[in-house]
Amino acid sequence: MNPKRRHRGLGTALLFMAPFGLLYTVFTIWPVFQGVYVSFYKWGLMGKQSFVGLANYTRAFHDKYFWGALGNTTKFVVITVPLLIVTAIVLALLANRATKIRKFARSAFYIPSVLSVSVISYIAIYLGSPRMGFINELLHDIGLIPPGDEPQWIIGKNLAWVTLALTTVWWTVGFSMLLYLAALQEIPDEVYEAAEVDGASKVRQLFSITLPLLSRTHWLVFLLQVIASFKVFGQVRLITNGGPGVSTRPLVQYVYDTGFGKDNLGYASAMSYALFIILLVFSLLQLRVQNRGDAS
Repeated sequence: MNPKRRHRGLGTALLFMAPFGLLYTVFTIWPVFQGVYVSFYKWGLMGKQSFVGLANYTRAFHDKYFWGALGNTTKFVVITVPLLIVTAIVLALLANRATKIRKFARSAFYIPSVLSVSVISYIAIYLGSPRMGFINELLHDIGLIPPGDEPQWIIGKNLAWVTLALTTVWWTVGFSMLLYLAALQEIPDEVYEAAEVDGASKVRQLFSITLPLLSRTHWLVFLLQVIASFKVFGQVRLITNGGPGVSTRPLVQYVYDTGFGKDNLGYASAMSYALFIILLVFSLLQLRVQNRGDAS
């Protein structure tokens, strides 16, 4: 190719990329570095007050509420990630079947993902409210709980976790389902035909062919969902507000409350970067394990 034409093409490509690059730098890259800068200061809503060095990070290390919020976030991850992966696989298998309602099933499974967090939170509150909530009314009608017994799906310490986990899985499973569905369609039909000739049952095909061939998708969904679950905030804020007490308050909500509720943006920034380091280390370890598995 003519060098002049190649340089002209490169210049045209850079020209088209410039608007996105500018916006990405201003709204993503610059705030990252600005956040690090803020974390070394005592910084309120009115601006910089004084330099404190690593004091904000040291404070987080000794803050019981920080560790409590991190523990709640970890608990949420442990509950929701396996549940979401299993649900996504089941839905993808159902959506991949050659039936007349296949297109409808795919749309129905994905539709909750397009709803806003406020909508799904309102639905969860409506369903789980005592006395007038749909779930308790249903349980009364079918006789699973006696009259007058009202399980507290929103403010009960243990039931609140059930509500948050099921709501999150129902809301976010659509994207993971699509990833599994795309991976399922990449598996050649000849593999299953050969297995049937050898006498393998459907269950044996599932565990010996389908799930092993989806290993890369398992790792991808696992990593994406762990990161997303560690950043949980909206549904918890709207459904339980971290309650009862602070038993369901995640780390991002504690960061939000500290920064905007207590006017301490410096300490909030330090805690947010502590979470960033945790996610970075976890992601690197996960990728290393995945690469070792692929190499073997």
